Amino acid sequence: VDKRRQKANQCEVMNVIGDVQGRDCILFDDMVDTAGSLCNAAQALVEVGGAKSVHACASHGVLSGPAIDRINSSVIQELTLLDTIPAIDPALSGKIKYLTVAPMFSEAIERIYQEVSISKLFR
Repeated sequence: VDKRRQKANQCEVMNVIGDVQGRDCILFDDMVDTAGSLCNAAQALVEVGGAKSVHACASHGVLSGPAIDRINSSVIQELTLLDTIPAIDPALSGKIKYLTVAPMFSEAIERIYQEVSISKLFR
């Protein structure tokens, strides 16, 4: 999904690029703040593109303002976030899952300290 906007948290143009008809789709983003663009993109994949399902993931789940309500009422089946920002109470949304990055960060720090390559972490 190509999104272009004049201002933050405002979705102006939404185009589905490619064929998603009948497919399971995954949306990737760096940060989910109010979840407006993410939920609009998911809706476009289903309504315009004919996607069968939409999952989403992001590095940072800020989740401010109406984010939780938007995610809960969206077509997104599951939103996976890294735990780079403190997690929300799981009772607020059954759609949000967290993956921890602590073990990878710990190993990276140890490898750097020992002057060992961290490339293995990304295979």
